[in-house]
Amino acid sequence: MRVVQKLLLGLAAPVLALLIAGALASILLAATGADVGAFWETLLKWPEPRNRVNIINSAAILYLSGVAAAVGFRMNLFNIGVEGQYRIGAFVAAVVAGQAFLPGALNTVFAILMAMVAGALWAGIAAVLRVTRGVSEVIATIMLNSIAGLLVGYLIKKVGVRTGNSISTKEIPESSWVSGIPAVPDAGGAEIYGLALLAVVVGIAYYVVITYTRFGFDVRATGASESAAVASGVNVKKMIIISMLISGAIAGLIGMPVLFGQAHNYGSSFQVGIGFSGIAVALLGRNNPAGIAAGALIFAFLSEQGNRLNILVGISPEIVSVTQGIIVLAVVIAYTLVRRYRRRLEQAAVASQLAPPTAGTDGKDGGPGQDPGDGPGNGPDAGPGDGPDLAKSPREEPVK
Repeated sequence: MRVVQKLLLGLAAPVLALLIAGALASILLAATGADVGAFWETLLKWPEPRNRVNIINSAAILYLSGVAAAVGFRMNLFNIGVEGQYRIGAFVAAVVAGQAFLPGALNTVFAILMAMVAGALWAGIAAVLRVTRGVSEVIATIMLNSIAGLLVGYLIKKVGVRTGNSISTKEIPESSWVSGIPAVPDAGGAEIYGLALLAVVVGIAYYVVITYTRFGFDVRATGASESAAVASGVNVKKMIIISMLISGAIAGLIGMPVLFGQAHNYGSSFQVGIGFSGIAVALLGRNNPAGIAAGALIFAFLSEQGNRLNILVGISPEIVSVTQGIIVLAVVIAYTLVRRYRRRLEQAAVASQLAPPTAGTDGKDGGPGQDPGDGPGNGPDAGPGDGPDLAKSPREEPVK
């Protein structure tokens, strides 16, 4: 029974969140005079094969961004700088791969490693400021986002190649491109990014490290209570630096699927804002690997379907961004309500276990209807003190 109850409570939060989000989005649409029925009919329509490929590709990128943010959140660190770390990592990888220091696939691997190093070092700046000067990582990473954007823009002008009105890094040699995966039939030639598999690898590694390693335990312990972690011997400053470096390294991977699978250079057309979307995905998934995957799919689905709204029903696709924000807000509300309800159930269960039995109702305290020999003086050898003396037993108060 407890297993069923736990399962139902686990499903209650996401279902309640979706219901709240749907209701709030419908109210917003009605207030703006939009056709609510047409909006949901278009948005929830099963996507075409080509759209499904786009959803999978976008979800893989959002998943990497979500895990990068979740690593910090697990430590109670708010790494708002995933966007800057992603842009720095993508730019460095594009420049390194474009120079072709190594042949073929080795060039790809080397560029990916350099992207991780660049993202980690950029996140490390905020980590060092936090542990040495007490600077909030929120402030530091927000400022570093702006610096990263300006720095990348400046460097592209210095080392980039101008093509018409656009400027970008040198194109990666074709031998270092990563082929796509034709996993969806009838997709019109659209393929899943080959490096979308990085999301799978990162997700498995994240789950194993957080769940089964000492480092993961220290991360969770520090995130739950820093003072308790210090008392148990955890070096919190060291954990902050390592966690931020890992978070930045994962952020450096975000642009790799697009860079080696489609764009083959870094320029002004490279997608921005993914790092901020990843923060929302991590919050939506509650920093859980499976939850982040679900959140990434939801956000990718909404974004892809939102492109059809303006064409088919005349609704601005920006309403999808508002809907995504509403979903995050609804998740916070739903999980708070479910958590409070679960806590009440647990308190009631503990109280029922600690409460003593009522005298005279179960046949064991000398009341009417008891069986012979159960209480003091009822058996042939019974004497004073043979039965339980509840009046002299300490009584535990129910946990509140």
